[in-house]
Amino acid sequence: MIKLNNLSKQFETTLAVNQLSLEVSKGELFSFLGPNGAGKTTTIKMMVGLMTPSSGSIEMGGFSVKTEPKQAKALIGYVPDAAFLYQHLTGQELLMMVGQLYSMENKTIQQEQQKLSERLFMTEWLGDRIAGYSQGMKQRLAFASAFLHKPEILIIDEPMVGLDPKTARIIKDMLKEQSKAGVTVFISTHNLHVAEELSDRIAIINRGKLLGVGTVDSFRSVSGEKENLEERFLRIVEEEEQAGH
Repeated sequence: MIKLNNLSKQFETTLAVNQLSLEVSKGELFSFLGPNGAGKTTTIKMMVGLMTPSSGSIEMGGFSVKTEPKQAKALIGYVPDAAFLYQHLTGQELLMMVGQLYSMENKTIQQEQQKLSERLFMTEWLGDRIAGYSQGMKQRLAFASAFLHKPEILIIDEPMVGLDPKTARIIKDMLKEQSKAGVTVFISTHNLHVAEELSDRIAIINRGKLLGVGTVDSFRSVSGEKENLEERFLRIVEEEEQAGH
């Protein structure tokens, strides 16, 4: 469903993403792990078409993000690490606009909006202007806008930013439900507990390079030794940085 092939991104003297190749299957819940500055957000921005790769290719559901951007983007629901929401709109108006961008009928938008607002406890304030929303309210609205058109692929950058524990649990449950329903879920995070709880597979990236891909259990069990994911993650990143020097 998602295919990255030798993907690279060069910013002047910095190689932010270095020949990254990944494949994520339909219905898989996949976590993309790395420390701050590892290249996670740059990779995601290329995946959703907000940034052009220096080299390599990206396919979403078999469509090239470069040559078939309209078809590729129609499959995607995207939650950035810092969502840009039109401050002078109400939450209802924003969701209506998003639905119309995806060619949804107004009646269907209203039906899905009602379901999502009830699930995410947004009903009381969805008619208010976004300028008055807290960070957590904005994040819930961003998730609702990503789920609204029932995408085949969900791409989420740091999913739990700004969420209280109750809402975080709801979002985790919704992501699991989406995956079970056949939606491909791609999460970028440095929160290892979130990755450990949710993921079918994980990938670790540092300084733009892919360091490993596998299940959580495969990372825990190396050379017959049991480590928790945090210990293994730190070891892999440290070994790569030492090798880089």
